Amino acid sequence: MQEEFVSESDAQKHSSRPVWVMVVLFLVVVTLLQWGWSEARGTAVERTVIDKATVGTAVAIINNWTPQVQAHASGSRIRAPGGGINVLNGCEGREVLFLFLAALMAYPLSWRTRIGGIVVGTAFVFVANQVRLITLFYSYQSDRELFDQLHGLVMPLLLIVATLALFVAVLRLDERRNDRLPEADQA
Repeated sequence: MQEEFVSESDAQKHSSRPVWVMVVLFLVVVTLLQWGWSEARGTAVERTVIDKATVGTAVAIINNWTPQVQAHASGSRIRAPGGGINVLNGCEGREVLFLFLAALMAYPLSWRTRIGGIVVGTAFVFVANQVRLITLFYSYQSDRELFDQLHGLVMPLLLIVATLALFVAVLRLDERRNDRLPEADQA
C-alpha cells in the first residue's frame, strides 16, 4: 500500500538534500519571514495587508452578497449594524502562508514548481482566509456561540488542513514532472 504522506525516502528521491537540512531550512525561512513581518508592524506595509487587502476585500464581498448588512471597513475592523469583527495581526492568514512558503523553500522542488507554488499558494491562502473571515463575520452577527467555536478551532484548523493539502498536491505535481524527465536531466 502506498503511503499518502511524504516519507524521508520520498524527500530524497529527487535530491540529495538530507531531512535535517530541510528542517533547518524550514526553520530559518519561517524565522526570517516572521522577523520581516515583525519589522513591518505599524507601517504602511502592515496597513496595506490588513486594512486594505484583507479587511477591504472582505467588506466588498460582504456588501456584494448582502448589501443590507451595510458593512464598512474601519482600519482593521469590519463594522456593521449587529456587530463586526476585528482583524488583528495574525488574522490575515500570514502564519499559514509563512509555513507554506517555508515548506516550499525547504523541500527539494524544481524552481518552476517552487515559483508556481509560491504564486498559487499565496492566492490560495488569501482566498481561503477571506472565506474564513467572511464566515466569522456572518457567524458573529447571527450566533456568538457558533462564532466562538469557529474562531477558536474550526476555521483555523480548516485553513491549516487545506493549505497542507495544497502542499501535498504541489509535491505530487513536482514528482510527476520529475518522473517524466529523462534520467540524465534529473542528475
